[in-house]
Amino acid sequence: MLAGLVCPLLSACVAHSAPPPNNESKTISEVDGGLGPCTADFVITDSAGSPVYAASVRVHLAYGFMGLHKFDLEVGTNAEGKARFIGLPETPRQGLFFRASEGNREGSAFDNPSKTCKAQFTIVLRNKPQETQE
Repeated sequence: MLAGLVCPLLSACVAHSAPPPNNESKTISEVDGGLGPCTADFVITDSAGSPVYAASVRVHLAYGFMGLHKFDLEVGTNAEGKARFIGLPETPRQGLFFRASEGNREGSAFDNPSKTCKAQFTIVLRNKPQETQE
């Protein structure tokens, strides 16, 4: 009888001591370029429209006199397939080309921040084309 009484109590204690649900999927990863006021928000999906978790989104920045200063930024997507770049330059030399990838899938987007400073993109990842062997 004591065992029957302890088990329900123990289960209740375990359920109450469990950590709260993980809110990590709601947090959007962002990277700050520190070069200006512009942003780029992304939703990365597969060809069926489902969000892709842990996809990488990369951008190469060239700035300053003659574009001599260069660096690359990269951010990963959350469980909802979302990621964000902030601090992007308002007038890059040639616009910004974003590349997204996960496994053997990839996709891309282009933005001219001088026209769209607060850009929003949905990138659909598709399988990389197979290289032909001759």
